[in-house]
Amino acid sequence: MRPVGVAALNAPARVQGVDLARGLAVLGMLAAHLLTIESFDPTRPETWIDIANGRSSILFATLAGVSIALLSAEPGSGGTRPQTGPALSLTRRRLVVRAVLIWLLGAALITTGVPVYVILPAYALLFLFGATLLTLRTPTLWITAAALAVVMPWVQPVLDALPIWQGESGSDLAALVGWHYPFPLWAAFLLAGMAAGRSDLRSVRTDLGLLLGGLAAVVVAGIGASVTTRALAAAPEGGSLGGYLQTVLTDAAHSGGLWEVIGSGGGALATLGACVLVCRTPVSAVLLPLRAVGSMPLTAYVGQLCVWALWAAAVLGDTGDLGGFRALDPFWPFALGTILACTAWALLWGRGPLERIVATLTRLLVPR
Repeated sequence: MRPVGVAALNAPARVQGVDLARGLAVLGMLAAHLLTIESFDPTRPETWIDIANGRSSILFATLAGVSIALLSAEPGSGGTRPQTGPALSLTRRRLVVRAVLIWLLGAALITTGVPVYVILPAYALLFLFGATLLTLRTPTLWITAAALAVVMPWVQPVLDALPIWQGESGSDLAALVGWHYPFPLWAAFLLAGMAAGRSDLRSVRTDLGLLLGGLAAVVVAGIGASVTTRALAAAPEGGSLGGYLQTVLTDAAHSGGLWEVIGSGGGALATLGACVLVCRTPVSAVLLPLRAVGSMPLTAYVGQLCVWALWAAAVLGDTGDLGGFRALDPFWPFALGTILACTAWALLWGRGPLERIVATLTRLLVPR
């Protein structure tokens, strides 16, 4: 008799590739936090880990959209048909409660002083936004996601310059709303994920489309970044206009630039498609530990930051000393510990502890 955890991870209704992609996103964010990463150079393999910088959090946000689409779909539809009537209303209200609980967890993590931009407040706001769009048709989701991806990088620098983000109070506000992952821009990734989830991930055609379409976006973004960088370098000094264009037309990690949004968004969709395709093969069994991490991303993410805070406080006496903590070479202990702990929990008890708590509280606060 198989443990209930294995049965749950391999259940026919579960999209195993989504779990795998989430696991990669969680470990990628961990690498971005704990490793000192040099800029990507295709001729130097030691720099290839730079692909995790910025892209992992975008993959995480995209997968939030996939989760919303699957949670709000009619049973047995593979995510393609949104719920209607009382079922839709119940799901929407539960998503709102889930968003509030995630925001509270994010606020608590901020108080630890761990020197990372905690993504959970932004994640919570994206859940609230997604809860209002559950009935949108798949083409509308794709079109809206593409429009935001193209338009918002031009608007974001203006929003970033608003006085509300200035000073210490502005910094605190930015942390509490996750402005380092600004939701007006990151809504593009959420909607792309919702569109992918509504496109039937059980279909090989859908998965190949995500893989090839995402790779095409990566190539377009790479060419666009190269061309515009050379053009801006050759152009005469343009004052504030030149600075604005450099801010918009960049693919730098965490920049919110046009080419980052297109390239990293495409990379997220390609990763999702590749993960779902891989999990159609026997290799999926070998990847069960990574899928276990992805089955409990909230537990893995919160657990990592809590252990970080405790370790840094005990050894360094300062949870905010990023350089000192990185000097302890914590990445591999964290990564292996996360994989082992999540796998053991999944095999013995199934659903992750924080996922279980959030689900229980949500059901209690919004009963059927």
